[in-house]
Amino acid sequence: MGTSRRTVLTAAAAAGLTAAAAGTAHAARPQKPTREPFGALPDGTTVHRWSLENGGTRMKVLSYGGIVQSLELPDRHGRYANVSLGFDNLPGYLAATTYFGALIGRYGNRVARGRFTLDGRTYQLSVNDGGNSLHGGARGFDKRVWDVEPFADRSGVGLVLRYVSADGEMGYPGTLRAKVTYTLTASGDWHVAYAATTDRATVVNLTQHTYFNLAGEGSGDVLGHELRLEASRFTPTDATLIPTGELAAVRGTPFDFRRAKTVGRDIRAGHAQVVTAQGYDHNWVLDKGVTRRPGPCATLRDPGSGRTLRIATTEPGVQFYSGNFLDGTLTGPSGRTYRQGDGLCLETQHFPDSPNQPAFPSTVLRPGEVYTSTTEHRFSAA
Repeated sequence: MGTSRRTVLTAAAAAGLTAAAAGTAHAARPQKPTREPFGALPDGTTVHRWSLENGGTRMKVLSYGGIVQSLELPDRHGRYANVSLGFDNLPGYLAATTYFGALIGRYGNRVARGRFTLDGRTYQLSVNDGGNSLHGGARGFDKRVWDVEPFADRSGVGLVLRYVSADGEMGYPGTLRAKVTYTLTASGDWHVAYAATTDRATVVNLTQHTYFNLAGEGSGDVLGHELRLEASRFTPTDATLIPTGELAAVRGTPFDFRRAKTVGRDIRAGHAQVVTAQGYDHNWVLDKGVTRRPGPCATLRDPGSGRTLRIATTEPGVQFYSGNFLDGTLTGPSGRTYRQGDGLCLETQHFPDSPNQPAFPSTVLRPGEVYTSTTEHRFSAA
């Protein structure tokens, strides 16, 4: 793994940071996250921004959408940068359709025609992506204000976010009680733990939609980032990005990331699937499958800064999205515009359109059951 996290953080301390910020062995006890107003919704509801720090990682999270508004990490020399795309004001998030940093639900990714049948009854969902439903519909979990409770304990520093999705919201059956816990550990890693219950049979697929640029937000594209995915297969799609049902081998295609390669190496190779999506916007089938404990998923590295992100998850799939639809019309906190490929997403998930694909792992949740999912983001620099 090269230079250890501790070495990097010691360098950060030498650069003038406090021992607590650098995550040294003798740092003061981590403090609970702090809250400040971040604006108001049109109906007057106040949106808060929470700031949390542990193990040398700094994060800011909004009560609106559970959005990670910034994620600051040191490079190999201890210099910090915000590695997540987003905005410095609430109106930016209210107007955009990019899902920057947001919690996604009730169903992450696409459902064909916004329709599925469960226990003999067909449900029509909110359609917001051509003829399909994307990320929970027109007002998914990313556009809701979550109840937020801060904590600081032996597990780390973090936030417990709760939202109750009413029966029929965006067309989904059942009242879903969702709880998502963001934790920054003593080593500076970011854990996301999802849980949900329902009072009627429903489908659920929660994920997190942070756009990463490990060189720093606004620094340019991520085509030179090195990516490895622990997946021998992926799910090809039709012209509307709905899976065909096939689990296709990545061997011999631009989708083969079993050995690390740059994001841009094959992105213009002319493969029909890449042309349709204008880049990568596909679900990779993780070799490990569904697991009780987080298993290997993805490794992303920026050679310039030395920052590395390793993701482990209990989920069976990951959606790698290469920021294909960023078109230069949005401006981040850096004051620079975001263009195609200026960030990428690695959304851990069950497969898209699973409610209509019997051969895919099930996303059905019934009364008395508890939906759980865990994803770990491990940061280092060397």
